[in-house]
Amino acid sequence: MNQAGTAPEHVFAPPAVKLLRREHDSLLCSSYALGAYARCSGEFLEDWARRAPERAFVVERHEAGWHGLNYREMLEQVRRVGAWLLGRELSAERPVAILSENSVEHAVLSLACLHVGVPVAPISPAYSLVSKDFSKLRGILRTLRPGLVYVSDLPRFEPALAAVADLHGGLVVSGDQAARDGAVPFESLKGARNERAVERAFAAIRPDTVAKVMFTSGSTSDPKGVINTQRMLCSNQQAIAQIWHFLSRPPVLLDWLPWHHTFGGNHNFNMVLRSGGTLYIDRGRPLPGEFEETLINLRQVGPTLSLNVPRAYDMLVSALRDEPALCSRFFGQLELIFYAGAALPQHLWDALGSLARRTLGRDLPMVSSWGLTETAPTATVGHFQPDRAGVIGLPLPGSELKLVPNGDKTEARVRGPNVTPGYFRRADLTTCCFDEEGFFKTGDAVRFVDPQRPERGLLFDGRIGEDFKLSTATRVNVGTLRLEAIAALAPVARDVVLTGHDRDEVGLLIFPNLAGCRSLCSELASDAPDWSVLEQPAVRARVEAGLATLIRGGTGSSTYARRALLLVEPAAIDAGEITDKGYVNQRAVLTRRAMLVERLYREPLDPSVIVVPGPGAPISRHTR
Repeated sequence: MNQAGTAPEHVFAPPAVKLLRREHDSLLCSSYALGAYARCSGEFLEDWARRAPERAFVVERHEAGWHGLNYREMLEQVRRVGAWLLGRELSAERPVAILSENSVEHAVLSLACLHVGVPVAPISPAYSLVSKDFSKLRGILRTLRPGLVYVSDLPRFEPALAAVADLHGGLVVSGDQAARDGAVPFESLKGARNERAVERAFAAIRPDTVAKVMFTSGSTSDPKGVINTQRMLCSNQQAIAQIWHFLSRPPVLLDWLPWHHTFGGNHNFNMVLRSGGTLYIDRGRPLPGEFEETLINLRQVGPTLSLNVPRAYDMLVSALRDEPALCSRFFGQLELIFYAGAALPQHLWDALGSLARRTLGRDLPMVSSWGLTETAPTATVGHFQPDRAGVIGLPLPGSELKLVPNGDKTEARVRGPNVTPGYFRRADLTTCCFDEEGFFKTGDAVRFVDPQRPERGLLFDGRIGEDFKLSTATRVNVGTLRLEAIAALAPVARDVVLTGHDRDEVGLLIFPNLAGCRSLCSELASDAPDWSVLEQPAVRARVEAGLATLIRGGTGSSTYARRALLLVEPAAIDAGEITDKGYVNQRAVLTRRAMLVERLYREPLDPSVIVVPGPGAPISRHTR
């Protein structure tokens, strides 16, 4: 870094914004005009198949090593599969649904759909493989009405397919090599040829052609199908490339983020595609027992960009500290650390920065962004080095933010070519999500790092709908206090959910970091059950100390918690408590675990609840 808050211009475009203060709101936009962008994402594939045909594009690891497709091979397969799709008369009225995880086949099918103008809808595999009643899957397919459903492995998905048999066109394509049970093997799609039909369909695609239907998590309502147009996808990548100058060099990503989420499927995948890079599919996930796969892959692949969620960085930091060779491998070629999907706790920010400096002998740019499925996905992005976590950067070229006061917060609304035209087959939802000036109403709050210097960027200030009031009518800023609590409770807390609506004080439901908890209990057997770990005096004492830290730093009852409950049951993805990216949904947890909230405040005090005295009172280890 050449000075605080900046980075060399070969890394980022210098931060510059225009701010117009109006009577009831403000408009904020980038000083950089959006440049010309591609007509459709298929132009990226056509371009790189000409310029770098032998460069690896999408690869995955098998027992024999890494295998996949280069740009030439990908284009060839995309054209053939596209011809097959056209032959089956798939269209905007009969889109394609993909139920499976990331894979080379998934990439081919998705790109083929985009190449010939057939909307594709990648759907969370959890709705098929984890769900017991398949209610979310049925709701999605009822809206989508697909003409084709793809699954990677027919036996794994058979129960889900049987449950939704009445909601799709009866055409199932499977990654299995042999056709059975009426399913078409994916390999047979590659035998189709109709170059003229594919060329006509490709030429007919326009920026407003529907490319994807991306379904929201549906944690507070039924999943909504967000229309993603070619204009949204292409303008978003053009804007990012204008301010992230290092994307002029083809990036290398090792990425697990699921393609049914806009972070993995739009931001990361399309960034690699537009820049002619290589994407290594990581089958690991930031979960106990699955993150080991990520570490194996990192020992083999040196990424140039790390684009991930805070939950993954939490687990990665521990591994990098324990394994110097892995640390050198991870940072060796890295140009940027990027986090999104949730706020990064400050202690993880500090740890990543320290590890980078120790390994490289210099600072490494660490930035974030903000956006939604409805912005495909980026609306703001960091293109300068902030001095703390939580800074979400500045508006992208071409994107306008309307900053609207809402109580003691400021809602961010978005307008631009990256914003959705609405929800698939839900005109009723579309009408109410835009204001009178055409800005999309996000429900997210932001604030300036420095109101006198808007070029220093914005801070994410939580979801307006997540905040609540105590019985004293004092509002609790959930986003801010959540991060402070996670930091104060390290290494015990992986995440927390705040309680206290209409009560006298804030409480915490703690999703524990079991590895961190075990690190406090050196004499405990390694095979001790999780519930036993959480009952250990050292763990409870660490929670007490963390609560005391919050109280000392607080300025009133809304700025700290003095009671907490450690949760044995992890967040349930099927219940909407957590997304595939590791984001914990406050409202869903409070609804599903209402009985635990009651236990947290019950009198006489439940033995499992940890409580410390309020401000000014002595701390006792016998608060149970």
